[in-house]
Amino acid sequence: MGFAYFLRRAARYWGDQPAVLYQDKVLTYRQLDERSTRLANALLGLGLARGDRVAVQSRNRPELVELECALYKAGLVKAALNPRFTAAEATDVVENCTPRVLIAGPGYTGYSSATAGFGSVETFVAIGESAPGYLSYEALLAEAGTTAPDITPEADDLAVLHFSSGSTGKIKAAMQSYGNRMAALRKMLQGMDRPARPGDRLALIGPVTHASGMLMQPYLYSGATLALFDKFEPAHFLAEVARLRITHVFMVPAMINMLLAEPALASANLSSLRTLAYGAAPMAPARIREAWERIGPILSQGYGASESTSGVTRLSTADHALAITHKPERLASCGRALGETEVRVVDEHGREVSGDAIGELVIRGEDVFQGYWGEPVLTQEAIVDGWLRTGDMARVDEDGYIYLVDRKKDMIISGGFNVYPTEVEATLYQHPDVMEACVISVPDDTWGESVKAVVTLRPGRQASAQELIAHCRARIADYKSPRSVDFVAELPKNASGKLARKLVRERYWQGASRRVN
Repeated sequence: MGFAYFLRRAARYWGDQPAVLYQDKVLTYRQLDERSTRLANALLGLGLARGDRVAVQSRNRPELVELECALYKAGLVKAALNPRFTAAEATDVVENCTPRVLIAGPGYTGYSSATAGFGSVETFVAIGESAPGYLSYEALLAEAGTTAPDITPEADDLAVLHFSSGSTGKIKAAMQSYGNRMAALRKMLQGMDRPARPGDRLALIGPVTHASGMLMQPYLYSGATLALFDKFEPAHFLAEVARLRITHVFMVPAMINMLLAEPALASANLSSLRTLAYGAAPMAPARIREAWERIGPILSQGYGASESTSGVTRLSTADHALAITHKPERLASCGRALGETEVRVVDEHGREVSGDAIGELVIRGEDVFQGYWGEPVLTQEAIVDGWLRTGDMARVDEDGYIYLVDRKKDMIISGGFNVYPTEVEATLYQHPDVMEACVISVPDDTWGESVKAVVTLRPGRQASAQELIAHCRARIADYKSPRSVDFVAELPKNASGKLARKLVRERYWQGASRRVN
């Protein structure tokens, strides 16, 4: 039994029910099953064989759900280009994974076989509007058969090349197998706070080619409907929740911050919402409490990585409720190990730490990826004795709740003391004028590195640098507090919608021969 079987069964159970909603389009379960079978046959008809890569770049559209299902049916590999990638990043990805087919949505059909790095691509396919040199997506489907391919992928077969956001340099491709993806499906189904059921509606806002897309198969398995958004506009989203009766949604913290700053939130009808899951970046406890009070007691959090295929810890809605009422310090936790995954926090000798001791979070389980595509040395560094070394620094309490301290590489050493930016950012978020904050190190002749905060303020607010520094010094140790604050209209985000700390930091280190001081 695999994804193809699950979709065929869903088409039988809920054939006329909507599987996907997008703008004014409705795709039923029966249509999704048939169209994804046609696409699988069309791709195989182009000469592709099991293990070949199919690249895709598009904003969210129903065709991306069809493609996800088709690739599972055909035993092919998805190589997704984030729709926010620059041309240089797209070239880097395609040159790295050498796909034979590129499927492009509107606005992404500027590539050709003459484009640098695209020499491996034999066939270009356009979704929606036509483009010179591109085959029509709809014409491909119309000419293909409706009998499902007789292909059953093995657990170790490669399913997805998941490209990292490049926060540590060159973009890397995490290899996720069919077995990894099936383990992720099981874990998500087991770990839902309020299990999805037929008739439920999941809003997918982020790119479904990436983290948000991990929710597609579990919700299709359950007979729910995927409501796709091609961009996030807070006021529009709030209106659509009421109009479509959205029941579930996944957001990154930056989106929740935008909702909390949206005036329409005060009058929005969110009565249909049962779960707001968030993740992909830390969220300040002060902001979690505000969302709980203003959006509703429906929050749950997950922590994971592309290398772990899915979430590995969860702070459930019940955990949030207990933290709000009795254990406020637990709002800083990313939860406890989820499902069949083993999670440990270890020191440099591999021994588990506890209490206030800080170590590296490591993971073992069937959803841990197979390594980095074409990077055996990086793979050996990432997976040691069967454990995935995440590079995330954390501590764990006596009840097993894990508290991320920061990425190992982001730690600031000032005057011999370790400073973890997330802790400082959490303190800044407690100030009512702060909308977003990014804490970085900058060169300092006296202390080696000093702590700087780069901040965006809420509309109409006017907090000064001195006020924010005093705010921090009243709440955390002096050596952790920012020594300077810069104000910007907007903080840069990477292709996954996370704060791009590296980009913020870079301008302050230009001309330095190294990035530590």
